[in-house]
Amino acid sequence: MSMLTGGILLASTVLGGGTARADASPSSSSSPSSPSLSSPPSSSASESASASASAAAEVPAEFGSDWHDPLTAAPPVTRPHAKSCQVTLAEAQFRDFTPYRGSYTPPDGCGDRWSKVVLRLDGKVKGRQFDRLGYLHVGGVEIFRTSTPEPSPDGIEWSVEKDVTRYADTFRSARDVEMLIGNVVDDTYTGVIDVKVTLTFYVGKPAATAPDRVLTLADGPGGTTLTTPRNSERLVAEVYATGSGGGCEEYWYLTVPATAPYSCRSDDGPYREVQVEVDGQPAGIAAPFPTVWTGGWSNPFLWYVVPGPRAFDIKPIEYDLTPFAGILNDGRPHRVEVSVVGVSEGQSGWSTPVNVLVWQDPGKTVVGGGLLTHEAGELTASATYTPGAEHRVDTEGGHRLTASGYLDTSHGRVRTTVTRALANTSAHRWTDGETVDGLDATWTDEESVTVDGRGPARTTRTLRTYTMNGTTTLGADDRLRTVLTLGDRADSVTTRNGRRTSWSRLDDTYTGDATFTVNVPRDQRHAVGTTSERYRLYGSDGCYDRRLTTRQGVLTEDHGGC
Repeated sequence: MSMLTGGILLASTVLGGGTARADASPSSSSSPSSPSLSSPPSSSASESASASASAAAEVPAEFGSDWHDPLTAAPPVTRPHAKSCQVTLAEAQFRDFTPYRGSYTPPDGCGDRWSKVVLRLDGKVKGRQFDRLGYLHVGGVEIFRTSTPEPSPDGIEWSVEKDVTRYADTFRSARDVEMLIGNVVDDTYTGVIDVKVTLTFYVGKPAATAPDRVLTLADGPGGTTLTTPRNSERLVAEVYATGSGGGCEEYWYLTVPATAPYSCRSDDGPYREVQVEVDGQPAGIAAPFPTVWTGGWSNPFLWYVVPGPRAFDIKPIEYDLTPFAGILNDGRPHRVEVSVVGVSEGQSGWSTPVNVLVWQDPGKTVVGGGLLTHEAGELTASATYTPGAEHRVDTEGGHRLTASGYLDTSHGRVRTTVTRALANTSAHRWTDGETVDGLDATWTDEESVTVDGRGPARTTRTLRTYTMNGTTTLGADDRLRTVLTLGDRADSVTTRNGRRTSWSRLDDTYTGDATFTVNVPRDQRHAVGTTSERYRLYGSDGCYDRRLTTRQGVLTEDHGGC
């Protein structure tokens, strides 16, 4: 049974039977007082919170018709102690592929400069439904991309929060709003997705890191174009890249060369890379995050309570395009295009909307400059198929890009150098009929940005590492078991004049083990499953550590504190 086939057949599977909800457990996102999807117990109460979760939870022998509302171990959005105003962006029920369209008006009584802006989505759904992807646009700017959990028959509620201060420029004037969570509701798939999205604005001095402008690409006869303000001194493109759509690109990391006998094939195997080009030149490269949606790996029982990393809050890939600012600042439109390397000709399934964040020089109306160096290494990607009782595809790929440019700003000449190096290794193994299907994969994305000017040179180095290790097995008794570990890690350090000024380390690890019977009525699935997530973030700004564990849909551990 392939990952793809399992996702289609089983994504909406639910069970009859008793409840699995631990009503007294802490941090339930269904509680009206819960501040966010990822709100942890306070560090001073972490031991008692963990103990109360265990004490309150009666774990059934198998999944029933209800389970704990979805939640993650990620930290909540911090909020300043300041006056705030709230605006409702969207309130809709999604039954089909008709977008919600509305309008946004800036908040009354909170001015137009804010220290923080926080987006919150509250959702609910019940019955049977697939996992669904969604987006939210304000004035054409994509400010949020998400996916949904799969519901229980009795219904679930969940919430997601995101810091959207970087889009403050977009929020300063009235805008059109468009939101879509594409859905299908019929006699079989009954879940109507009901959501409300708000923005909360906090009065105060704007964050120093917030951009002055947020731009989108324009459609032109030669493709998409970008026209930047002529005094731009920093440019960052963000791409909300997702492989989805129900086809093989939803499971791009499992695709194999056309010569191999597997249900998902592509011309060159599973290596993927998201590239940004400026006027035909590679300007940015990145490894896409291998997001697993809540019906993924043939086993929705893995995701009913704890989703995989980033599934509810899809982060954009960021590219520092400042080395190209001297070229882009000429006042003319320039062609900017995004492509996904490795996708077969004519294959659909990737979405890559782009925003461009712009910081402007307040001391000059025109900032001139140029590109100094541009070194694009050779992209290497090989997928080697080895036949046998256990088929195997081994993949190795990588790429490197360096760009350096200068700008003559009001505070002197500033040189920015960006280097990015990508690498991917994976071993995919499966048996005939795909009754055993496993993957062990690692992606690394190493980036260095050096800004030389305005005092000692400042360098920020970030190493992102994504891991996926799992196997799905379908036994002779039609028991399907999936064991899976996912990792989202990032190490970042900033130095000035050779001395470390700040650092951080992120380790978000998900583990799951779930089993159920296929090809039987829903009330005979006899599903069991244990899942956990530990999110650790520590560095020069402090630390955060939270662990969640569930069994048969019951939250049995919620432990926080460093």
